[in-house]
Amino acid sequence: MTPTAALIATLLIIAAGFIVFWGRQIATGRDGSAAPGPLHTGIGVLTDFLDTLGIGSFATTTAIYRLKRLVDDRKIPGTLNVGHALPTVAQAWIYTTLVEVEFITLVLLILAAIGGSWIGAAIVTGLPKRAIQRGMGVALLVAAVLMVMTALNRFPGGGEATALTGGRLALACGINFALGALMTLGIGLYAPCMIMVSLMGMNPTVAFPIMMGSCAFLMPIAGTQFIAKGRYDLKASMGLTLGGIPAVLVAAYLVRSLPLGAVRWLVVVVVVYTAVMLLRSAGAVVSVPAASSRQEN
Repeated sequence: MTPTAALIATLLIIAAGFIVFWGRQIATGRDGSAAPGPLHTGIGVLTDFLDTLGIGSFATTTAIYRLKRLVDDRKIPGTLNVGHALPTVAQAWIYTTLVEVEFITLVLLILAAIGGSWIGAAIVTGLPKRAIQRGMGVALLVAAVLMVMTALNRFPGGGEATALTGGRLALACGINFALGALMTLGIGLYAPCMIMVSLMGMNPTVAFPIMMGSCAFLMPIAGTQFIAKGRYDLKASMGLTLGGIPAVLVAAYLVRSLPLGAVRWLVVVVVVYTAVMLLRSAGAVVSVPAASSRQEN
């Protein structure tokens, strides 16, 4: 078995464990009905379809949930990590074998992201509502900036390396650890990872197996913490999963690419609006005189 095949096999074992753990939790009935509505599933189709084509899923999903008021703000980070976990595994399975990257570099960066997500999930599951609103608001503003950079082709050019060693490898692991932790608050890892890889002098194409592998491994692992503590929306997560997996397959094998310039700018506008609304709800943009007299959720 090749190293890449072993990595994919490990990923599938983790995904299977996640499915079993989630299935047992659903069977208890503690989280309510698992049957998603058409809107929940449609959001999964749209966001994971766009994610596979390079738009991203976390920011777009958060924006839709906020605009449609489908998911409580406290449960959005967990819903993202639980619901998008298996579609992301499908993406990683498809794309990890297409781009060559040195195996040790890939594994260490993935392990760093997993460690960050485990600690991040433990913190986020205990945060109050306003702290999560502030965190997601900032996360969405960061995502909007990265989307603009992508649309304007402003990412660093990178180099030709497919491996990292010594201090650069240690620094990259530290950065990916932080990015893994931020994933649990709703900051997507894709664009920041692309910037990191390019600044390290690596070929930008190797960002794809690194970022997809990192997300695919960390999301099921972090997702178990959100599931165990009930800090996610079951129907919304099931909708993302059931709609997202076929959408990934269609985008990867049938569509492959689309002219998404106008869509990307529309997403930027919606994401910025959602970020402002989240920060306003948290009292970070517009102060509400009566806020101090209300008990924080």
